[in-house]
Amino acid sequence: MIRIGFTLIGGTAWTGGYNYLTNLLRVITTHHAASLAPVLFLGTDIEPSIEQPLRAIAGVVIVKSQTMNASRRSRALLLSVVLGADPAVRQLFRKHGIQAIFETAQFHGAHLGIPAIAWMTDFQHRELPQRFSRFAWWKRELGFRAQIAAKRVVMLSSEDSRSVCEKHYPATIGRTRVVRFAVIPGRQPDADAVRAVREIYGLPERYIYLPNQFWLHKNHLLVVEALALLKQAGHSVLVAASGKQIDPHEPKHFLHITKQLHAKGLVDHFRLLGLIPYEHVGPLMVGSVAVLNPSLFEGWSTTVEEARALSVPMVLSDIPVHKEQASEFARFFDRSSAASLAESLLSVWQSPVVTTATQPALANGSSAAVQRFAEDFLAVVRHAAAVS
Repeated sequence: MIRIGFTLIGGTAWTGGYNYLTNLLRVITTHHAASLAPVLFLGTDIEPSIEQPLRAIAGVVIVKSQTMNASRRSRALLLSVVLGADPAVRQLFRKHGIQAIFETAQFHGAHLGIPAIAWMTDFQHRELPQRFSRFAWWKRELGFRAQIAAKRVVMLSSEDSRSVCEKHYPATIGRTRVVRFAVIPGRQPDADAVRAVREIYGLPERYIYLPNQFWLHKNHLLVVEALALLKQAGHSVLVAASGKQIDPHEPKHFLHITKQLHAKGLVDHFRLLGLIPYEHVGPLMVGSVAVLNPSLFEGWSTTVEEARALSVPMVLSDIPVHKEQASEFARFFDRSSAASLAESLLSVWQSPVVTTATQPALANGSSAAVQRFAEDFLAVVRHAAAVS
């Protein structure tokens, strides 16, 4: 058994990273309890709302230490770069018998003395550099370069990410491993649960659900344009959108979206639900006509995996990673064309209701994807331990 250490990924600022971590830990404890022993290191400053769901995962050992507090992060990084490791972090890991580290957005140093797997979520700063300030671009870039120079095993979430990674960082060729994450299917929300959650947000029986944070590259403005075209043509299609309503790179972006909705008379066609509890996402997906993801860039879409796990139809932008994820199950549209999106939305809106019973391939595919995720992750951990 390999004791593998994790630190907190995401949180209130990046819910996708937090959801990835919780799902990964559940996959490990469900499928590899005899092979991997996950140890999660948290700061003593962690918010209870973040900590409690993690504590609910049976089989995960949680260690709380001031060494992992957010106030120490800059110092820890400096020591990791200058000395090759933060002595306090290295001592903490060794004290708890850690044999491998899962590292993302937190470089622990080239001389940590423990095999490390660097999960590089995506290369958005390289593919969409206009989205980043010079400081933010270099902060992200130097982190990647440090991990690559430290000869980490690089874990990626898609073949698309692998090709982008190896294009920009040739030194990673031969050191990358693709682990496509998948979401453990939960209990299918029943009609009562779906109705109850729908009523909380005042939604009618028919709507298309868009669960994405309101970042510029998530492409919400294209949805506004598509709904405007549908309205002009006499069609009343409703999109309900949940997610954090601020883009740290473009603070005025959400305000621009709301202004466009009012200017085009679409307030009743594009409902803004805000940041909602994660347990409401499943019922809203199941109750929807389809799940929509218009994003211009993804490393691997959690939205797509969650929709597939629940056997919900999908309308997706035609980015390569979406086609890699759901080529058999989704309806695709041109990511730069409002007319193409409008056509896809109208088509799914007018289609017969699709249920788990009529889409068994989705549910079966989701279970197989989770098993593959578990096996591929175990293989990466074993590989990292063997080559270090």
